[in-house]
Amino acid sequence: MSAKDLLIEIGTEELPPKALSSLSKAFEQLVSAALSKEELAFASIKRFSTPRRLALLVSSLQEAQEDKQIERLGPAITAAFDDEGKPTRAALGFAKSCGVDVNDLSQAEKDGVEKLSFAANQKGQQTAVLVPEIVKQALAQLPVPKRMRWGSSREEFVRPVHWLVLLFGGDIIELKIYGVSSGNKSYGHRFHYNKAISLDDAADYEECLEETGGVIPDFEKRKKLVRELVIAEGRKCKATTVVDEALLDEVAALVEYPVALSGNFDAVFLEVPAEALILAMKSHQKCFYLVDENDKLLPKFVTVSNIVSKDPAQVIEGNERVIRPRLADARFFFETDKQSTLESRIEPLKKIVFQDKLGSVFDKSERVAKLAEAIAADLDIDASLCQRAALLSKCDLLTAMVGEFADLQGLMGSYYAKHDGEPQEVSQALHEQYLPRYAGDSLPESKTGAVLAIADKLDTMVGLFGIGQPPTGSKDPFALRRSAIGILRILVEKQLDLDLLKTIEASLSSYSSIRLSADVATQVFEFLLERFRAWYLEEGISTEVFQSVFVLKPSRPLDFHHRIQAVHDFDKLPEAVTLAAANKRVSNLLSKQDEISDSTECKGELFREPAEKSLHEAIQSKMLEVAPLFDSGEYSQGLQSLSTLKSAVDDFFDNVLVMHDDDSIRNNRLALLQQLRSLFLQTADISHLHSS
Repeated sequence: MSAKDLLIEIGTEELPPKALSSLSKAFEQLVSAALSKEELAFASIKRFSTPRRLALLVSSLQEAQEDKQIERLGPAITAAFDDEGKPTRAALGFAKSCGVDVNDLSQAEKDGVEKLSFAANQKGQQTAVLVPEIVKQALAQLPVPKRMRWGSSREEFVRPVHWLVLLFGGDIIELKIYGVSSGNKSYGHRFHYNKAISLDDAADYEECLEETGGVIPDFEKRKKLVRELVIAEGRKCKATTVVDEALLDEVAALVEYPVALSGNFDAVFLEVPAEALILAMKSHQKCFYLVDENDKLLPKFVTVSNIVSKDPAQVIEGNERVIRPRLADARFFFETDKQSTLESRIEPLKKIVFQDKLGSVFDKSERVAKLAEAIAADLDIDASLCQRAALLSKCDLLTAMVGEFADLQGLMGSYYAKHDGEPQEVSQALHEQYLPRYAGDSLPESKTGAVLAIADKLDTMVGLFGIGQPPTGSKDPFALRRSAIGILRILVEKQLDLDLLKTIEASLSSYSSIRLSADVATQVFEFLLERFRAWYLEEGISTEVFQSVFVLKPSRPLDFHHRIQAVHDFDKLPEAVTLAAANKRVSNLLSKQDEISDSTECKGELFREPAEKSLHEAIQSKMLEVAPLFDSGEYSQGLQSLSTLKSAVDDFFDNVLVMHDDDSIRNNRLALLQQLRSLFLQTADISHLHSS
């Protein structure tokens, strides 16, 4: 079947830059899905997006649907005609739905029942007829958080619409939407070629816009060019341009034809923390910053313009003039904030609500300080430093700098603590308290910072669970899942052997004035351990390995991690399958015998078979061998040693009847198996391995 290219372009007022990429991707997905649903084949689909347009080019789209044979089954013959052979209401209704007379229907058998049937050749519809509704539905379903109205129209879209191109090959597909009618005319750059561009064929779109309209419609191509231009501009300044990916996306969404220019600002502003200057340049002016060979911030910036100016110096001067007051504000905030110590801001924290039921930020700081002191004592870390850091941790929320740049909380606290003469460990901890902020983020480097980060996250978690506000499937406003992973990462990667259950209890004790639910400790503990599941799946560790350790619920995450690694290694051994099956069999047998427990004595005089004597001797030997290994947390070596029990276990189950008629012999053999199982349970319940 013949095919042509389809071009869809909707031209608008400037689209929101942070949403441009997501809108473009959604547009592509919606149109692609609709074409597939209509069984219209195409070779590929390419999306385009600029501040003033969303567009798609569908290559080699077939011109019409394929004809297809349809067959419909109606009521059974017995229900279709009455005793006199006249059609019933069921038969008449079926015929009407098929658009034919009852006499034109056929009969077909299905599942041994004769039914009325209708068969016809359904002619495929023309693509040009189907496309308008596809486009309308796709635009209506775009993920736009807030739609606009303009003029007298009741229609809504993300921004006012000015033109619509709907071209199938060289033919215009008619559609009127958002007050505009489709045509073959696009528009060029707002400043360099703000004129209509006639498109003779859909395939000419990108070339015409670039060569005639002064627009680079391909977002990724434009983004790549922006990257190259700002890096090259940095080299001209004998410096390195730091390319922030989020800023790069935003800048590429703000321009249709990028031009990079560099400017300067007064070196006196470098007295302000570099992070504040960088954030001011990025958030307010969308500028890239430059660093020297030592990664030190330079009094220079690179901006990206949407015009090719005849006098670039004026554009640069304009940017320098606008950026100066932003940096001056940052300097003013910094100097003003330093006039008051962080300590002087502790008391005013009482006026800031942390959470309605959990009190003020001051209350939280006091709880975190108490918990941090307890954690530090358990880990043999300076508790006084941890307590001090916790009390000061939220004070920078009251500073002018953080009031203007919320992203600087913690970081500015560390600068102000250093200025106040606080210990270096305390100053560093204030910066590290929110780490890790996201997956793959760095961890606190200082011990005080690690303790503060754990205490802060755990306090929030315990409080929210305690008042019945844990994360749900779709909502996690306090990012508790991310916090849980952060706690586990700190404990495991920093090798901190902390008893999590004990620490949760310590956190609960700091909530003495707030009534929390009774089972909050168990809820929080299991919530934290469950976060390990996703972590290990990402590392290629099976669910069965995770479950074998999870069922024992070790309370120390570092110990939990060591067990997981040991079982993961053990699971690769050839003996693992047999021993896992044996443990599962033992578990099933023991679950039905209430009188058998770990304390049940195994008596040698009751052994009747050589195989049970051999297994008993092997178990006794291994008990002595692996005890010091498991006590010292060397689980891998312990399981490696236990793997040699395979032959004795195989021999036992091949030659010994466990459920003997004599109660004493049966219970003695079950006690022997309980000893076998207890050996492995010092690390994990390996009966969960190879469970399928």
